[in-house]
Amino acid sequence: MKNDIYEKLARHLDALPGGFPATESGVEMRILRRLFTPEEAALAVHLTLMPKKPEAIARRTGLSPEEVSARLEGMAQKGLIFRMEKGGKPALYGASQYVIGIWEYQVNNLDPELIEEMNQYIPTLMNLETWKKAPQLRTIPVGRSLTVQRDILPHEDAEALVRAQEKFLLAPCICRREHTMVGKGCGKPEETCLVFGIGADYYERNGIGRLIDLEEALEILKKADEAGLVLQPSNAKDVVNICCCCGCCCQVLKTIKRHPHPASVVSTPYVVAADPDTCEGCGTCVDRCQMEALTLKEDKVSLQADRCIGCGLCVTTCPSGSLSLVRKPKQAQQNVPKNMIMSLLHLKKVRHKLGAKRP
Repeated sequence: MKNDIYEKLARHLDALPGGFPATESGVEMRILRRLFTPEEAALAVHLTLMPKKPEAIARRTGLSPEEVSARLEGMAQKGLIFRMEKGGKPALYGASQYVIGIWEYQVNNLDPELIEEMNQYIPTLMNLETWKKAPQLRTIPVGRSLTVQRDILPHEDAEALVRAQEKFLLAPCICRREHTMVGKGCGKPEETCLVFGIGADYYERNGIGRLIDLEEALEILKKADEAGLVLQPSNAKDVVNICCCCGCCCQVLKTIKRHPHPASVVSTPYVVAADPDTCEGCGTCVDRCQMEALTLKEDKVSLQADRCIGCGLCVTTCPSGSLSLVRKPKQAQQNVPKNMIMSLLHLKKVRHKLGAKRP
């Protein structure tokens, strides 16, 4: 019976836009049993992405509203479901995708066993055919890499995205934390994830990260450039977060990096242009590139454009100005949904078309 409810939960999570695909090893089921009690799993399957009052959820379960309310709050505090509170009104509760969602909420609950199981699951979970058509994150350039401001759209400008927010929270990067815990850390800053709006409300209530002001949020963008971190906001014009990622720890970038042509997978409006004639051969850009798109040949920069994800990290530290970001042709740019609801609906549609359904 217990296994039946976990199978039901797995199918429930797989029906959400982000998916929860099956593996031959069953590692994803071990993850669910580690995170959810049977009682929590049985309640979670009654939740949808649209948050609802405990009373409405209770009617589906046969449990009392009081018992359901207490269980839901406990599950929200464990990062298993989403909680939304607004204007002093009673909390609403909704389902969370496994990624991006439940996994990221476990940043303060990691242990080596969970990390190992997640690493086993990543190759199945991260389907690049789905990601290519409906990514959950996109890549935008670090600010100093763009010198011509007139053609930058607001959703491509990190500083503009941050300034449009009213509430800011700074959280630890789960990817760098998990790598550090198993002795594979890169030494880059861990406290770098920016979360906004209702996402910041949830993180604050769960004790994940700390509230900051606009000035510190903008400073994080500068520190990301200095540390060589790629800016990856949520895939919408109205963002809910900006991740600052490294190619050595970020599970998204690591997966994309293994693709022979990373540029074909990411949602990015820019690509680097290189001028070998003015290159001084310092090699700084080679070290900064997270996708191994740049090399030195006879002490001159050489670009493999189909590996460039347009992050701009190489541009900001090029002493000779030999590197610049240029906008891709319109037909080579992915459409960016207006908000996260539209983004998730698109993701669900793409997974359905690709036949991504749990057996």
